[in-house]
Amino acid sequence: MKLKKTIIFLILLGFLQPVWAERIKDITSIKGVRSNQLVGYGLVVGLDGSGDQTSQTPFTVQSLKSMLSQYGITLPPNVNPQVKNVAAVSVHADLPPFAKIGQTIDVTVSSLGNAKSLRGGSLLMTPLKGADGNIYAMAQGNLIVGGLGVEGADGSSVTINIPSVGRIPSGASIEREIANPFASGDKITLHLERADFTTAKRLADTINQILGPNNARAQDSVTVAINAPQDVSQRVGFMSFIENLEFQPGEAPARVIINSRSGTVVIGNHVKVYSAAVSHGNLSVTITNTVDVTQPGPFSGGTTTENVQSDIEVSAENNRMFRFPQGVTLSEIVRAVNQVGASPGDLVAILESLKQVGALSAELIVI
Repeated sequence: MKLKKTIIFLILLGFLQPVWAERIKDITSIKGVRSNQLVGYGLVVGLDGSGDQTSQTPFTVQSLKSMLSQYGITLPPNVNPQVKNVAAVSVHADLPPFAKIGQTIDVTVSSLGNAKSLRGGSLLMTPLKGADGNIYAMAQGNLIVGGLGVEGADGSSVTINIPSVGRIPSGASIEREIANPFASGDKITLHLERADFTTAKRLADTINQILGPNNARAQDSVTVAINAPQDVSQRVGFMSFIENLEFQPGEAPARVIINSRSGTVVIGNHVKVYSAAVSHGNLSVTITNTVDVTQPGPFSGGTTTENVQSDIEVSAENNRMFRFPQGVTLSEIVRAVNQVGASPGDLVAILESLKQVGALSAELIVI
């Protein structure tokens, strides 16, 4: 009896195929729960003479005068202060979802004028606004600059990384919260990171198998709506359970991605080629210049002349033609191309030609 059970187990094990699964939280996002971009304009002070030049950045002088006037300091109209230690900057940050008043976020500070470096500078209080014009955070603090710029007396200079951009960790405090639809309504909507009807259906089926039928519904190739509790505390626990569920997404469509700048070629697993023959050879043209010097005879009064002779040599590699049979797979394509010693650039040319003749069963994307 034990022998029979062992044989049955081994037979069932042989039919099992390795599958890969993804957590729902890794490939989806909740509708309306996202970060928001903030931007502001401010001044960085305390620079060691590497700030903006007055003649080329009048807005820096104007900003400094406006700031001083708020503290009761009025400069004569015809007086422009030197701002070598001041730089006008833009400040931007991302306001994460569910951010609360009093929490802090990181900010990035970038020079707007011709400041050579922001190293050692401090950002003065700068309001950060959203797309609606409201102020959501206030930024201030000392900059951390990863770049370095050094200039010699003779005008020579050395620059490492970008010294005109810096960051302030926890440099902005949140002053206003952004509402999101997570706690409203009777449903929670998930959006897939990659549109795919098969993945959306499998996601809804996985949730319905656990929660019961009709609790999740795929609305399109991206959107899956799920019935959720009305109570906010229960909804948090509900989403904690849902986002950790695992299921098997649909496989990606057949695509060939070509990076024209780096020569990188990525071929998807389902790429196939119809019957076709390919012959690819490299043509090399070599030009060699030889200079001969002709000396005049003694006491002839002539001049030395140079004669340039050019030798042109044309050679072509004798690569053999290879044939792709009907429905050839990815591994067979790579093997055939490697046999003729084709480089990544040659592979790009071969794939483009196969697509043009209709023999490539895949989407060809050039980036």
